[in-house]
Amino acid sequence: MAFTLTSCVSVKKYNEQQKACIPPEKLKEDVDFAYSRLKETHPQLYWYIPKKELDHKFDSLKGTITEPLTPLQFYFKLQPVIADIREGHLSLRIPAKLITRKEIKALEGKKGMFSRFGYFVEGDRLFITENKDSIQDIQPGTEILSIDKVPVSDYIRRYRKLISSDGFNTTFHPYYLKDVFFNYYVAEKGYEDQAIIETLYHGQKKTYLLTRETKSESDLKQEKANRKRTQEKKVNDYIAFSNSYNRNFRFLDQDSTIAYIKVKSFSSDYSSRFYKETFSRIKNANSQYLIIDIRNNYGGSLEEINNLYSYLSPEPYTLIKPSQVTSGTSPVKTNYFRKTGFLQYVLKTLTYPAFFFGQTFSTYRKDGKFYYKTKADKPSKPKKDAFQGKVFVLINGGSFSASSILTAKMKNDKRAVLVGEETGGANDGTVAGFYSYQTLPNSNIDLPIGVLLVQPNITFTGTQKGVVPDVTIPETIQDVLDKKDPELDWVMKEIEKEKTQPH
Repeated sequence: MAFTLTSCVSVKKYNEQQKACIPPEKLKEDVDFAYSRLKETHPQLYWYIPKKELDHKFDSLKGTITEPLTPLQFYFKLQPVIADIREGHLSLRIPAKLITRKEIKALEGKKGMFSRFGYFVEGDRLFITENKDSIQDIQPGTEILSIDKVPVSDYIRRYRKLISSDGFNTTFHPYYLKDVFFNYYVAEKGYEDQAIIETLYHGQKKTYLLTRETKSESDLKQEKANRKRTQEKKVNDYIAFSNSYNRNFRFLDQDSTIAYIKVKSFSSDYSSRFYKETFSRIKNANSQYLIIDIRNNYGGSLEEINNLYSYLSPEPYTLIKPSQVTSGTSPVKTNYFRKTGFLQYVLKTLTYPAFFFGQTFSTYRKDGKFYYKTKADKPSKPKKDAFQGKVFVLINGGSFSASSILTAKMKNDKRAVLVGEETGGANDGTVAGFYSYQTLPNSNIDLPIGVLLVQPNITFTGTQKGVVPDVTIPETIQDVLDKKDPELDWVMKEIEKEKTQPH
């Protein structure tokens, strides 16, 4: 979870507001405000839920607010209704406690309590799959039964109501929940210095006291070294927190016939150079097969996936359909001045006219509807080093947003064999692009609302689910613990089979 940096005075004031209870009539005003802004800004609000049903949910919610609540208590009431809209990008920001510069500095000198483990969610159960620092010799495969005597299953059931995938997807929740579980936990509990966990491993229960250990001199030196941005780190988009690269490329066999690209996030940072260099190497090696791994890739830059597809498409293409907005003024309703200090405010004041006219002239009207201009909805040509061989794409429930747009396009164009699980993002598009940041007037909870309806340029399936793989191979906790990769193994066997078949 990112630290919030602000002054001690504003932190104190904000945290006092978070403890204060808000009268029911004021909270009901916030419910109405949220729904009115959604109807005004969101271009596909009733995609997965009829208007009558959503009206009823908001009205019923107001009926349950009969006593004063803190912003956090109110969040846990309103967010499940927002989640029922079934738009994965649409979510209230949880009103977490802010911390001061002094507290941030203290935390930076300590190791995390929960972030040094890897996790797997199965039903209402939470398992440890990795113990990066061998903390107290806790073994991968250990189930966490409770935290400070509260059953983990209670937390999971509570937090699951707060998240949604696009539509009626069946695979997204466990992937996203394992990543955000402790974000929610810390938002509720704050940054505590210790926690007691009860665990179960091979039928034996054990209790551990986790603490925030102070970082050693060698830890601090290593972190400093990791932060240095070499050319390799820039091109492969180095992530200091996990000491790993966002983008990886390698050949999987000695004769370089099988190329493999792993992208954890479409961050766009130095991506053009990465793909240019990578596909040049693939072409020079005369590779026949390409495996693109976008499992656990929550999406990101539309520009990056459009550029990537230009190295995959054998002919001119258009990645997405024109992006619909609710009105010609939607793109300027983004709270341009939100959360800015004095100097930033002055600078933004000077640049606002350029922003306003740029956004205004980016919209156009056609057949009574409004659209926003993007490069990805224009015809594109394949790059000179575009790959001509066979493509396999590895996907799972953690493949979301831009990952789903890309795979839906590739499946529609019959450009790849998709292997793994149904994607977490919808096959027929999503609402995101950029956001209109609304703040509920009484609880001061932020509500970012996606402005653009982004849909791949395909024949829609109408399934209201994710992109379904050509070959379904679910991920199991045993595969994770054994460090097995059945999806990649299947692809490698399939390639070997093709190589040995007579032409």
